[in-house]
Order: sequence, then C-alpha cells, then structure tokens
Amino acid sequence: MEIKDKDEKTVVEEKNDEAKLIEEVGQSISQNSKHLIHCLSVIGQIEGHYVLAEQNKTTKYEHIIPALVAIEQDRSVEGLLIILNTVGGDVEAGLAIAELIAGMKTPTVSLVVGGGHSIGVPLAVSAKHSFIVPSASMTIHPVRMNGTVLGVPQTLSYFDKMQDRIINFVTSNSSISEENFRSLMMNTQELVLDVGSVLEGAKAVELGLIDELGGLSSAMDCLYNIIENSEKRYL
Repeated sequence: MEIKDKDEKTVVEEKNDEAKLIEEVGQSISQNSKHLIHCLSVIGQIEGHYVLAEQNKTTKYEHIIPALVAIEQDRSVEGLLIILNTVGGDVEAGLAIAELIAGMKTPTVSLVVGGGHSIGVPLAVSAKHSFIVPSASMTIHPVRMNGTVLGVPQTLSYFDKMQDRIINFVTSNSSISEENFRSLMMNTQELVLDVGSVLEGAKAVELGLIDELGGLSSAMDCLYNIIENSEKRYL
C-alpha cells in the first residue's frame, strides 16, 4: 500500500513538472508514444541580450540554449520537434540557436505554423528536415537595427557581414540558391514599408527554402522515420 501511494505521488509530481515546463518555456516531452519526442516551441520574438516589453510574446535564448544541450545529452530523448511561429527578434541570438540545432546528432524536424519572420528562416532550416503548413509564410528581409546607429562605413560593413552569415547558413542548410535568396531579400516591389519578400508555404517549398509542405502528422511521421533509420547515438 505504501509503494502504491509513493507511485501515485511520483506521477502527480511528474505531471506538475511537465505542466510547469510547458507554461514557463513552451516545452513538453511525450511519455506514452512510439518514440520519446521532445517538443520545443519558438514563438513571438527571439529575446537576446535586451529584455523586451512585457506585452511582447518572447522566446528567451537563455532558456532554449541549455534545453538544447540537455536534449542532446539525454539518452532517453530520441527526437526533437521544433514548432515555429516567430516574428523575428535578436539576430545573433536566433542564429546561435539555429547553429546549435544544426549541430545536433539528435534527429530534428521543424514545422512552421503561422509564420517564420526574419531570423525565423534560419531556425526553420536548421533542422534535419523542415515542414511548413500551407497557410504559413516566410518573411525574408535584410538585416536591420533599432536604436542609435553610428553613421560610419564600419556600420555598413558590420551589416553586410551579419547578412552574409545569415545567407551562408540558410543556403547551407536548405536547397535554395544564394542568388535566389539574395533576390528575395532585396526585393523592393512587395512589402509596403520594408524591403524583402513574403513566401507562402507552397512557394517556400518550390524555391527549396523549406523541404516539404505538411502538417503535424507529416512532421511526426518524418521524425519517426529519421529515428528508425539513424544509427544509435550511444553505444
């Protein structure tokens, strides 16, 4: 009887911990499934070195980075599903997260729902396979900066180098050509108050930016397939 009470208490504690994980950092781990999958959501703006206003929905990079490290070294986690609906944010913080995801041995699949704005593009292509739902869109534009900017040639050089880093990452982790990506980024005919392009789901796949058009079940099936056909990470 005592063992049963202890087990029930443990189950309650685990459920409370999982609810806290979902509420605080938008993450969950499936327990009763074909494979043990960790779900990571990236929503709103990527918050980097500066704290954003309270009314903004944010994904904090100091939450995501240690979570990715924990997922990569956890022997029980077999795959990572990344759900993206982001409006951009801190460029360097977003690119840092994307680089970590791209360097993981854990099978990863990304799914864009709603939108992948600006730095959301590298995040979407960082997974081993990427999906986008038909109603979602990808917004591509040049690097921008808010606040005081020094009007010196070095500032423009910094922007160019940062933009090149993003372009190199995206083209290295997707099938889109550098020429097409730069053309979309510098388009002046589409956005009313900005330079750039908006790609709907099917168009993003057609241009090779995203691997496949599909929803949650398609992304899960793909992740299961990667897991079952990949070598074990640990001996």
